[in-house]
Amino acid sequence: MTIKLHNTKTRKKEVFAPIDPDNVRMYVCGPTVYDRAHLGNARPVVVFDVLYRLLRYTYGADHVTYVRNFTDVDDKINARAAESGRSIGEITAETTQWFLDDMAALGALEPNHMPRATQFIPQMVTMIEDLIAKGHAYEAEGHVLFAVDSWREHYGNLSGRSVDDMIAGARVEVAPYKKNPMDFVLWKPSSPDLPGWESPWGRGRPGWHIECSAMAYELLGESFDIHGGGNDLMFPHHENEIAQSCCAHPEGEFAKVWMHNEMLQVEGKKMSKSLGNFFTVRDLIDGNWSGGWKVPGEVIRFVFLGTHYRKPMDWTETTAKSAMEELARWYRFPDFMKGNSSEPVKDISAALSDDLNTPEVLKILRDLAKLHAYEELSASLRFLGFTGKWFFDLIPSEEVSRRIQSLVSELDRFREEKNYAAADELRAQLTAAGVQVRSSKGISEFSVTSDFAPSKLEELQ
Repeated sequence: MTIKLHNTKTRKKEVFAPIDPDNVRMYVCGPTVYDRAHLGNARPVVVFDVLYRLLRYTYGADHVTYVRNFTDVDDKINARAAESGRSIGEITAETTQWFLDDMAALGALEPNHMPRATQFIPQMVTMIEDLIAKGHAYEAEGHVLFAVDSWREHYGNLSGRSVDDMIAGARVEVAPYKKNPMDFVLWKPSSPDLPGWESPWGRGRPGWHIECSAMAYELLGESFDIHGGGNDLMFPHHENEIAQSCCAHPEGEFAKVWMHNEMLQVEGKKMSKSLGNFFTVRDLIDGNWSGGWKVPGEVIRFVFLGTHYRKPMDWTETTAKSAMEELARWYRFPDFMKGNSSEPVKDISAALSDDLNTPEVLKILRDLAKLHAYEELSASLRFLGFTGKWFFDLIPSEEVSRRIQSLVSELDRFREEKNYAAADELRAQLTAAGVQVRSSKGISEFSVTSDFAPSKLEELQ
């Protein structure tokens, strides 16, 4: 099946033709590990996880190499260590594992390689030396900077800006040792209290951009198929990656296809702490957010798939609740998810092959549900990263179910006796335990929510 992807570099949708079909290679910029991943950080993970699954399906799991890095040397990390009194290594080890756990909760597969920047310092130094030797970088006051003028003809092609326009409108550090305001740091000196490595330019640490170029070259070669990330990275990060990589390895083209996902909003507004709408993936999963209820990782994933990756996404509580109810309704189908197949229906693979058209994928899933095509629906969901574990873990045991049913019957009795105060109190207690009760014509039925806590039932009389 032919895959078509929108290439940021050419600004059009193109037929994807891998350099080597036996080794399809993709690099996606990963997190700077100093804190929990917020909801916006999770969107590119899910987007490129879906692409990774499609590539594995199309070319074979053994013929796809996916790299996503961890930035574990950065001024934000240094600041977090200084303010917390903890070591940098301790912080990065903890937050790296947090990220892996939270993304696994979203159903994301782990990439083939997850390199840490600190593991590739020698390779970065070698690349910087090469750039200096080729006249694309220079040393100044303990820093090494990339000379944008040496790549002026090409610099800005990805983001569609000229160097002059960028100089006029950019917020860049105008240091006296820069030959051009747009020149960016490849290496900078470290004081004794900061992480540092020995180099030809003294003890220091790498700039942000060089790490991805060095790691991509070491793990994927001078040319590879796809480079992805959020569109906030297009400039300057990805623009700078292209410049230093193509100058260091002119025999290659670095990334053939560039893909960028759009940003995320919350309830129609930019996510920010000042607006009180900022939360992490873990906040949602644990229920520590403005909605106040636990959002399973699969529900977050489902919400993400409802918006095409190249369009801005709006996270709302209403959308999340609808997603959870829809998934739960599917999982309640008889003998659902008991098979082992993860072969999607052809319409789904075709929709994904059309520049990851995930809204169309959800439409197809809904059509399968309407047709009661349970086997095809469950296999397609598994392919897309949905297992239903969160839902099936919520199903009460027979003993607990009998206990809930007894309490619900007592609720009905209170209502028949017009003891509405007692009925309201019991309903509130059941709700607090994660049991939702629906009453119609004097008969009540129950279901459990993601906040279901069987231990709280023991407290009810």
